[in-house]
Amino acid sequence: MSPSYNFIRFKRRGSVLVVAMIFIVVFSALAVALASMSGVNTQIASNQQKMDSARASAESGMEVQRYWLAPVMMPSSTPPSAYLSNIIAYVQNDLADNSITNIVLHYDGSISAVSLDTLSGQSFSGQLSIEPNDLYTLNVYSSGGNGDISRTIRIGFDIEPYEHPIFNYGLATKGPLTYTGNPTISAVNEAWEADLYVESSGSSTAISTGGNSNFDGEIEIGNPSATVDFKGDVIIAGEHNQTAIDNHVHVGVDPVEFPTPDTDRFLPYAIGDEINSSTDLGSYTNILVNCSIAAGTNPVFPKSVIIQGVLFIESPNIVTFSQNVALEGIIVGDGDLTNPGTDRIDVLGNFASGPYPEGVEFDAIRDEDGSSVVAPGFAMSFQGNFSTLEGVVAVSGITFSGNVNAQIKGTIINYSDVPMVIEGNAVMNFDRVNSTKIPAGFDTHRVLTYNPSSYQELPN
Repeated sequence: MSPSYNFIRFKRRGSVLVVAMIFIVVFSALAVALASMSGVNTQIASNQQKMDSARASAESGMEVQRYWLAPVMMPSSTPPSAYLSNIIAYVQNDLADNSITNIVLHYDGSISAVSLDTLSGQSFSGQLSIEPNDLYTLNVYSSGGNGDISRTIRIGFDIEPYEHPIFNYGLATKGPLTYTGNPTISAVNEAWEADLYVESSGSSTAISTGGNSNFDGEIEIGNPSATVDFKGDVIIAGEHNQTAIDNHVHVGVDPVEFPTPDTDRFLPYAIGDEINSSTDLGSYTNILVNCSIAAGTNPVFPKSVIIQGVLFIESPNIVTFSQNVALEGIIVGDGDLTNPGTDRIDVLGNFASGPYPEGVEFDAIRDEDGSSVVAPGFAMSFQGNFSTLEGVVAVSGITFSGNVNAQIKGTIINYSDVPMVIEGNAVMNFDRVNSTKIPAGFDTHRVLTYNPSSYQELPN
């Protein structure tokens, strides 16, 4: 029995060794597999990091391009075929003026590689081009790189008319604003419609009133040293007296540009009669259809008139309407803003304006909407009842001396440093929510507007 027992113990010891070796092999295989998997994950993480870095480089390059493209502005007369060359020239000049040498924009719209991080090798390059199927869209490409991995993104800018900030106000005047009575300046829909801007650079008193006043909108004053002089009680945006002044009169705001309108664009519409020194206004029709007034005529209209379409007034001229004026269109004066002289338009009777009348003779001018009087360099006075205003009034000096109880759909602009004077107990109700954003005569520039929905990451 003893030898058999010793043999069994020997076999059991051998099986343990075999099992141990099997476990060693299994664990070794697992270790190798885990090591291999770890290496793969490390490589994947490294690749992901490079891709993220390349995408971040492309995003950085796009932000750089957006920064330099944001201020681009070109004349509205620029033909679409020249948009790209004008944009490139504008940015090139801007880079040079700011001594930027590491960004090189070529005449074909390409941007040479710009280093972002020399240690990691991050950089970006770019390309500007006009969309082939839409000449009013600028495509902007940015390619970011990190080693042998790159990413490219594209965005679009709409090339569209510039909206001048001055049309954010109901009244805008370079000179002071003077109310002799009790003014009420209200907004029909939203308070901003009745906002006022007074530059008043040459006067320490920006706004003065002779009695109680009620303003729905904010009052912004460009001259940081100017003050206001309210003789009676004042309500602004629903608040009273000093609280209203403290909260709603803003002194020293950033200056607002007073844009020079393009009056020449209206001359081709003046295809009707020319009124000159030989015209007998006593027997002349009282309906003026797409007429012009020759320079030096100085006409005095003895009876009420209806102005249909455009009335184009050449400078120099003093035009007097002795009776009522019904404006169904636009009055244009080609005065000189830099040297106003004695050009004037005086309405001694009642004044009301409305849209263009029906009729094929007005089809050509019908799209020129949003303006009622565009006469830079001409002073203008309204001495009768002033009741409705269809669009913008832009003149160099303006006086309301009659009864003002008006519904106004545009901005009243005074280019002159002399005061804008509104006499009596004037009531102006501004209804501008649906007003034309770019009134006739003020489509002067083209700008780039970023379209966020255009963002696209392109395959490499």
